[in-house]
Amino acid sequence: MSRPPSVPATDRPSTEENAWTWAGPSAPERLTILRNTTSIAIVGASDKPSRASYFVASYLQSSSRYKVYFVNPVVKEILGQPAYASLADLPESPDLVDVFRRHDDLPGVLEEAAAVGARTLWLQLGSWHEEVARNAAAAGLQVVMDRCIKIEHARFHGGLGLAGFDTGVISAKRQLTA
Repeated sequence: MSRPPSVPATDRPSTEENAWTWAGPSAPERLTILRNTTSIAIVGASDKPSRASYFVASYLQSSSRYKVYFVNPVVKEILGQPAYASLADLPESPDLVDVFRRHDDLPGVLEEAAAVGARTLWLQLGSWHEEVARNAAAAGLQVVMDRCIKIEHARFHGGLGLAGFDTGVISAKRQLTA
């Protein structure tokens, strides 16, 4: 199985084939995670509209039922809501921690997520850390890596056509043209 080139070589197992050993949850299991989630903390959330975390946060606020919290120690507000300095500062323990942080920061985020009682650690596209995944699983957390929560939510809820995603759906049904 190949991983994106953004994954640091230091996290790759030392095998001849450079194989990945961790297997994430299947599509039905990811759907179950999303269905069982009521609150999401976005660690590394940004107040800059050009950032992926801002786009994901905006989507989750407008197109989902989740209570969304933002974790960023250097900003005060994102999308009209307060930003918190850490997961420990949130008014409740989030069910899911969605992470937009550098590879080297992931072990610390896992420690925080486990300490506050989160159930799931979700690492965004391009983020892969097998040691963090093993440690999270050992701590009782579910782990999703290298997947965008916005794309997964939209995939399961029929919203992939929003914001320019080409779903690639082939259908015999005649499409309406504008």
